[in-house]
Amino acid sequence: MAEVWISLKDIPADGREFSFSDQPTWETYWREFRLPVKSGKPLEATFTVYPQKGGVLVRGRLNGSVILECSRCTGDVEHVVDLPFELYEEAGGNAAGEQSQLLRRERDHLELNPAEMLWEEFSLNLPVKLLCSKYCKGLCPTCGKNLNQEECACSSDEGDPRLAALRGFKLTKKD
Repeated sequence: MAEVWISLKDIPADGREFSFSDQPTWETYWREFRLPVKSGKPLEATFTVYPQKGGVLVRGRLNGSVILECSRCTGDVEHVVDLPFELYEEAGGNAAGEQSQLLRRERDHLELNPAEMLWEEFSLNLPVKLLCSKYCKGLCPTCGKNLNQEECACSSDEGDPRLAALRGFKLTKKD
């Protein structure tokens, strides 16, 4: 995990703005979590940190794009990231006594790990299934050809032979 800490010492009550655009950090996370992600438009974040009693409030936006795989045909798809976020992190960990990975106390002040914070926001907002098009035909289950690019000569599957007796079955609606 990336270890980038910024000091929150001397931040005014009306907050201070920060920016984060470290592309190698993103690539480190993608490798570490074995995500099939490639860089598109560089990911950049701007956020404002507001000191709060007992913690810190962060408001910002993450912008850029990444290249992901289509869930059907495995082709490349550009996914635009335009993510507003807001989070409150309590100093000293959570109720279970676990230390926060976003905020730590260093001598007489708090430090924030922006890389970890942005990774959390990014990963929670990745699409579950991304399609290159709503009309994507996917891959042929027999030969593996991308059916968006070419037709294949494989025969169409007739389905489960145990259900053959039901193929001609028609339901009619009763009034």
